Amino acid sequence: MPTPDFILTLREKIGVHPLWLPGVKAVVTDDDARLLLVRRADNGRWTVPAGIVEPGEEPAATAVREVLEETGVEVEVTHLAGVGTTAPMVYPNGDHAQYLDVVMACRYVGGEARVADDENLEVGWFEADALPDLPPLHRRAIEWARDPARRAHYVG
Repeated sequence: MPTPDFILTLREKIGVHPLWLPGVKAVVTDDDARLLLVRRADNGRWTVPAGIVEPGEEPAATAVREVLEETGVEVEVTHLAGVGTTAPMVYPNGDHAQYLDVVMACRYVGGEARVADDENLEVGWFEADALPDLPPLHRRAIEWARDPARRAHYVG
């Protein structure tokens, strides 16, 4: 489901006014150090799997859920790779939002990569040196998650 029910309920009350929402990017690697990417249906861009944290949900659980929902791949979170914010955005329907951007590094544990929802057109594994053009914050998420020190990054 592209827009969670709790956001639809909020939108009934506040219309298109700005929402500050927690979001998660999941940077998934397999045993061959390949990266799992999705090509979004709304804009055709390749990105890492991502989604909105549901009320009461832990960000790590969001990462696991979103990867499975979008790609059919099962993962485990290995570490928090970083926290930042996105720029304010306006969606085609006029909704305004900005996201707390929580980046989780994840390890593939099972499943066959495939399009598993209506939010994406393609799913694929990519070598780190052969990535398609990615939005800057998704490239940043990959850099953070691949840091050999496994430290949590932030923008200060």
